[in-house]
Amino acid sequence: MDVAWLEVFTEVAARKTFTAAGEALGYTQSAVSRQIASLESELGVALFERHPRGVELTEEGRRLLEHAVAILDRLATARHDLHDVGRLRVGAFDTADADLVPRAMAAFRKFRPAVALSLVESTTDALLARLGAGDIDLAVVSAYPGRPLEQGRFVLHYLLDDPLLVAMPAGHRLADRTRLRLAELEGESWIEGFPGGSQTLIDVHRRAGFRPRIDFAAREWTAKQGFVAAGLGLALVPSLAAGAIRADIVLATLEDEPIRTVYAATRKSGSPLQREFIRCLREISVAGT
Repeated sequence: MDVAWLEVFTEVAARKTFTAAGEALGYTQSAVSRQIASLESELGVALFERHPRGVELTEEGRRLLEHAVAILDRLATARHDLHDVGRLRVGAFDTADADLVPRAMAAFRKFRPAVALSLVESTTDALLARLGAGDIDLAVVSAYPGRPLEQGRFVLHYLLDDPLLVAMPAGHRLADRTRLRLAELEGESWIEGFPGGSQTLIDVHRRAGFRPRIDFAAREWTAKQGFVAAGLGLALVPSLAAGAIRADIVLATLEDEPIRTVYAATRKSGSPLQREFIRCLREISVAGT
């Protein structure tokens, strides 16, 4: 049996169409169809029920999926043991890199000084895609209530809850408050970042019944702080980034807002190096960032 057939099979099972699986793997739809047909012929069973808009696993397909995932995970572990000893490739979203991840890396290096650490910074969805493809070994990711992360191919290791804070200039009228309701900030100017980065801000305001007034966009977090400190607007700040805030900015907790959860995600075949790094992340999380 060709192992590549199992890789294609698990991708089709996850994405539920041959076309989507092909796009993820870099194959044409017809190439995916041929490989699935070859696997079904070899096993002598139908693995998918074909429908006009996609496919569904048959009972035989569901049974095979469990075995296929285990086989692929074991192979990934074998490759790691043979070729990746002494290397740990970490991925993380930007605010996790403000304090949590660097401190965890520093703690990890004390125990494993010979291990080569590397870092990729990206969004949660992109990090999970890279983790699934084997490009990184561990990803620090986040999720909001109602938007759960994919768990079929990954193990999620809870790290911490990360509430939203509001960054204000030191001279702001509400700078002496430690907790605020969004309604108290109606009409304020806001500083936002990269294209699409304002979605969290928009969602927060939508729940309060109004839209934010975004006057300036600053892609880099250091620039965003500069605009806030100059009194040109407010900004949302995850608590993970609170330790990197400049002295002329004050923070207040935003009440009644969903709190995102931060996880370390790994493939199901976790390694001792991954477990050691997760231990470091948890110790930093408990100590406070």
